[in-house]
Amino acid sequence: MHNFPITDEKVDPAIISSYLQIKKAAAIANQKAGSLAGNKAALIISACNQLLFSGDFKDFCVPAIQGGAGTSTNMNVNEVVSQLAMKISAQGGKAAISIHPNDDVNCAQSTNDTYPTAGKMAMLKKLTPLLNSVDRLCQTLADKAEEYADAIKVGRTQLQDAVPTTFGRSFSAYASLFHRDYDRLKKAAEVLRVVNLGGTAIGTGINTTSEYQEQIIPTLNKVAHLSLIQADDLVDATQNSDAFTTISSAMKMLAADLSKFSNDLRLLSSGPQAGLNELVLPKKAAGSSIMPGKVNPIIPEVVNQVAFEVIGNDVTVTMAAESGQLELNAFEPIMFRAILMSEQHLVKAVTTLVDNCVAGIKVNVDHCRHEVEHSSIAATILSPLLGYEETTRLIKTAVAHKQSVKELVKEQRLLPNQLIDELFSPEVLTNAKKLNSKHSVASSSN
Repeated sequence: MHNFPITDEKVDPAIISSYLQIKKAAAIANQKAGSLAGNKAALIISACNQLLFSGDFKDFCVPAIQGGAGTSTNMNVNEVVSQLAMKISAQGGKAAISIHPNDDVNCAQSTNDTYPTAGKMAMLKKLTPLLNSVDRLCQTLADKAEEYADAIKVGRTQLQDAVPTTFGRSFSAYASLFHRDYDRLKKAAEVLRVVNLGGTAIGTGINTTSEYQEQIIPTLNKVAHLSLIQADDLVDATQNSDAFTTISSAMKMLAADLSKFSNDLRLLSSGPQAGLNELVLPKKAAGSSIMPGKVNPIIPEVVNQVAFEVIGNDVTVTMAAESGQLELNAFEPIMFRAILMSEQHLVKAVTTLVDNCVAGIKVNVDHCRHEVEHSSIAATILSPLLGYEETTRLIKTAVAHKQSVKELVKEQRLLPNQLIDELFSPEVLTNAKKLNSKHSVASSSN
């Protein structure tokens, strides 16, 4: 605490609980291997259980940002467990059994294999609620796609009018986007399951027994209810941090997609009088202390800010992973803090986005239909029939005279009225229904 007065923020409780599960599993494995006396193993297990069940982590006081590659955290856990184990042994007036923090609690372990394993376990635990929240977002967007399947709107490219589409397709596209994010996070979880526990200092497994190395991962999986896998190359798994850049990168992509989606929501709901006014977002708070009635898109705005933070955290993780030297990366503490913070904030951001925004979105259907009907860009449908140049002339004339292209084509009798009505129907404009190819042939011959 004296050495690292950087922040009052302590090591994440998810790392502490994971560390306690490692110490418990190690005591079980060491007892089976004959490296730890049964009475000492029982006391260590009892101390770990008491701390895990109570959730009383006040004695884990090391700051989250620390030098030493996590040694201070490991020793903090070793010392608290040893002290509590000795107190338990002395209950009922018995003589205390000596439980040494290094020789007993840390038996067959090193900071360099326990700390990254605890970090990965913590990330896996926090990844489950993140996956659940992204899945809810996908489902909510799919529901919106179904609700507004036929709500036609003007498409836009480069913020300029483009061919018509529907909000059904727009919401479905967002759902597909976040499905990919979900898949990336799932793949990152598989990478996190591979741990270097059993490798001790640099991955060679010095000061362990073959029995311990065989037992420690299966035992830890039973204790923590995880599906961890011991790395095939423990030296590689000890010195390289690409697993952490993998999960951080997946969250960065989710953050970028959430920010883009939030930008679109803010733009589409802008106005209402002087903006696009195509979406109506749930009104959650008064938007101004001076302008009565103003309501701002505060939920997308907070999601944007979380996205900025997560993208910044990814830069931190990338630099820390790149900066490791030789047999160990000393900068895992800042990586763990950044990744766990990103997971936690993304869960809350996606949750409020679903509950306080997306679920309550309404489409201004009539306004959107009116914009399509009066959009000259809808004349794109005429291009295969009349040609690019003639269609361009029609669009310019319609814009200059503030007239709809549909009315102009009818007025100039360029096509049969029945065909014009079919061309400008929502089904044909959004390509939900294909125009009969004979129309193109007939028009070309004319």
